[in-house]
Amino acid sequence: MDEFVVYILFSGEHNKVYIGCTSNLIERFKSHNYLSKKGYTIKFRPWTVIYVEFFTTKSEALKRERNLKAGKGRAFIKEIIAQL
Repeated sequence: MDEFVVYILFSGEHNKVYIGCTSNLIERFKSHNYLSKKGYTIKFRPWTVIYVEFFTTKSEALKRERNLKAGKGRAFIKEIIAQL
């Protein structure tokens, strides 16, 4: 049975946030921080995982990812960052 993770990355050095969804957080995190040669996240390394939520279906995870990228989700993320 697959498990899906919605995650929030934070680059304190650049004050940037990245929100994503994956079925393998460890490999995805490695990709964001070390392996990828192109894309948004390479410009703002290093990243730290500051929040994760687990889901049993991909559709639930994608719905939550969209929610976090919207207004109330952004406010929620700012609260998390303020506690770091």
